[in-house]
Amino acid sequence: MEISVCGLSRHYRSEGKTIRALDGVDLTIPANRIFTLLGPSGCGKTTLLRCIVGLDAPDEGEIRIGGELVFSKPRGVSVPPERRGLGMVFQTYAIWPHMNVFDNVGYPLQVRGAPADVVRRKVAQALEFVQLQGFEQRPATRLSGGQQQRVALARALVAEPKVILFDEPLSNLDAKLREETRKELRTFLSQLQITGVYVTHDRVEALALSDAIAVMRAGRIVEIGAPKKIYFDADHRFVADFIGRANLLKAVVSEAGDGATVVDSGLGRIACTRRDLAVGAQATLCIRPESIHLVAGEQPAGANVVNGRVASLVFVGEAYEAEVDAGGERLLARVDPTRDCKKATR
Repeated sequence: MEISVCGLSRHYRSEGKTIRALDGVDLTIPANRIFTLLGPSGCGKTTLLRCIVGLDAPDEGEIRIGGELVFSKPRGVSVPPERRGLGMVFQTYAIWPHMNVFDNVGYPLQVRGAPADVVRRKVAQALEFVQLQGFEQRPATRLSGGQQQRVALARALVAEPKVILFDEPLSNLDAKLREETRKELRTFLSQLQITGVYVTHDRVEALALSDAIAVMRAGRIVEIGAPKKIYFDADHRFVADFIGRANLLKAVVSEAGDGATVVDSGLGRIACTRRDLAVGAQATLCIRPESIHLVAGEQPAGANVVNGRVASLVFVGEAYEAEVDAGGERLLARVDPTRDCKKATR
């Protein structure tokens, strides 16, 4: 189910000042895809999610879900959350501690007055899908963090919504469990063929989960694209820096051929992926740490070959993180941990 947002704004008053949590957001979320809203704290991503689900009322704009107008400030339309056909998984999971797993999952159906046999059948299906069959009578207080996340997902699925919204649901899990649950969540949503709208400030989550990512800043959407496009070919400096560690250097375009764009920088002349930039234009050269390959000894001049010295070297398990002084710049590089690397001495 497609979600369309047009001209959405949300303002708050704080200490006599107006804060624009959302500032004229236009956005189309495609059906049956996992779409992530990514950005730093306070950028407006959770406010946008709450406006879509109906928990927050925008000051301007319109929202359509599956073509149906669910909010319009100029037309005076505001469909309540329970009539928008959405499921939601909150950051805290909102698992009721006084209920067992069955009652937690079945609650959305029970409040709608569904027959008991329908509740039993659909709860069983939802728990089987999230691999918690046999946990029906387990008290909520005896669940691990990962199990609570699955219960929250099952509760969101049990009413068979066309869209599920996630507000940083993995932020309370430890690193290993977060990684495992992220993989499971991706698998679940892909199998269901429903629209998932996911809010996070974690770039790894966004890259691993998403079919498309919208990067937000100060209440606006800066850029939208597929994970690889956002990571390797961002159109904005802020996006390139936020989505992952990067060496960002000032540069000037010196050649603009069909095969590559060549820039002059502190590293010298560097050939880059072709961009639509004119000769003489100011640019930012973005080099990911994993794209730098260290070779021992002085190297002959060549395309994208720069001589430098390793200034610092830290072993972080899956790689060495090296700082390299080259051409008046300091570059961060990631090096294979099996390499015999040494810090320069002099």
